[in-house]
Amino acid sequence: MHRPDDIPKRTAPATWVVVLSWIAVAAVAIAIFAASAQTGDDLDDGTGILSVVKDWLASVAAQLAGHEVDVSPIGHFTEYLLFGTALCNALRWHMPLQRAWVYALIIASCYGVTDEFHQLFVPDRACDPADWLVDTVAAGIGAFATRSWLLKRR
Repeated sequence: MHRPDDIPKRTAPATWVVVLSWIAVAAVAIAIFAASAQTGDDLDDGTGILSVVKDWLASVAAQLAGHEVDVSPIGHFTEYLLFGTALCNALRWHMPLQRAWVYALIIASCYGVTDEFHQLFVPDRACDPADWLVDTVAAGIGAFATRSWLLKRR
């Protein structure tokens, strides 16, 4: 019986496709780092895009829930869902999809640890293991969904 990963690839990808895949990974990693570098005050009272998005999410969540809701996990989930997706997509050019999604999960989880550690040094931010757990779960969902979608396209 053949596993989907045993099916040979049609052709090698163009170099620019692989490079673009890794640029997407770097862009998401930089966005995560930039978001983590924001102070608590900047996120709560700032005028930047992250503050505006956070305020909007908080108002929508409050309307839906009927009370104030912490939207930080939503931000973490979204960032790492994209990160897991981008990593799996980039890694697939170098290994079978069955390994690519697992490696994407491991890499994103390790990056989440460094992200939380980084927040120890940012004013009004904290290292929260629950955030790391959300990061890891989201990256796993993104990577596995990407794997599944790519396997269906073969």
